[in-house]
Amino acid sequence: MGLKNLDTPSLILDRKVLEANTRRMTSRLEDRGVRFRPHMKTAKSIDVARMAIAGNFGGVMVSTLKEAEYLADNGISDITYGVTVLPDKLPRIAALVKRGIKIGVILDQVAFAREISRQAVNLGIVLDVLIELDSGEKRAGVFAESPELLEIGRALAELPGTRLEGVLTHAGHSYQSRTIEDIRRVAEEERMVAVTAATRLRAIGLPVPVVSVGSTPTATHGVNFDGLTEVRCGVYMFGDVMQSEIHSCEPSDIALSVLATVIGHRPQFNTALIDAGALALSKDRSTAAPGLAEDIGFGMVMDMSCRQRIPGVTVGHVYQEHGLLVSEGPFPYHLLPVGSKVRVLPNHACMTAAMYDHYYVVAGDNDQHIVSWPRINGW
Repeated sequence: MGLKNLDTPSLILDRKVLEANTRRMTSRLEDRGVRFRPHMKTAKSIDVARMAIAGNFGGVMVSTLKEAEYLADNGISDITYGVTVLPDKLPRIAALVKRGIKIGVILDQVAFAREISRQAVNLGIVLDVLIELDSGEKRAGVFAESPELLEIGRALAELPGTRLEGVLTHAGHSYQSRTIEDIRRVAEEERMVAVTAATRLRAIGLPVPVVSVGSTPTATHGVNFDGLTEVRCGVYMFGDVMQSEIHSCEPSDIALSVLATVIGHRPQFNTALIDAGALALSKDRSTAAPGLAEDIGFGMVMDMSCRQRIPGVTVGHVYQEHGLLVSEGPFPYHLLPVGSKVRVLPNHACMTAAMYDHYYVVAGDNDQHIVSWPRINGW
């Protein structure tokens, strides 16, 4: 089965590019003496996970318990659940722990620590907990210099149902950087927040075995990793146009695309239609942010081989199942006859992949040998 025979829209994954991306990050972090925990929230696939953990210690991070359960079912036994743990999640987490899965959870409030401990005792487990830190994103976490940090640390160490595993932060605001120099500044701030928090906890006699940071931009361009034990990131595996515009990857490193078919011409409007709309591409418009090189609309339009960009053409608007192709100049209808296929590179790989239950995996230039890799969705 070749690409031209696939139903559209389909989610396409270039195996050679994926392999190169995973090897590059693994090698980079190994050279810097920190262990690497790939984040699986983008890929949600055991086949991708096995590629990502190759050469690493074997642990992963997830954003949903469904991911954790799925990966555990497929042999991964060291998992960090990267969303503030809530008491109602404890029965599912306990079931994983009782299967022998090492699962770390995160929190940033002492009241949660007490309630989590109470329920953990009732469930017959002890939870490994990391304290989430705010290193500048302002989404979640405590500040490294705050009294709350020490209060939470003491509680986790003293409560019967919890064990203080360490500290963790995510510099998600690195996505707002526009230069490599600024990403390196954010990476150093991220590192210092984690190291400062670990130092303060150790100063009051608490063990802090894990000092964990991570985002794709800071993992890619960070210079100093002193004091860290672990780095986490996920979108580096696939890349996307947003990541290429903030210097986390090159356009040639983008492994994910959506195969779509041209289903109509509207010459009176200088447009054309494809059968990939909001559900196939997502409504992410991250490349429209100020300071980026180019606003690509809802996706960058490539030829079916994904080697050449269709000049001047972008997905300018999306409906539920339709994508409207627009052009800066006269529309190149001769390049895109009705029935022809294109590959659309996403703004945001995580959002685009979320609607699909499998990848069609191509081996680089050989688009005649295609295999299907399942992926999961849901919570």
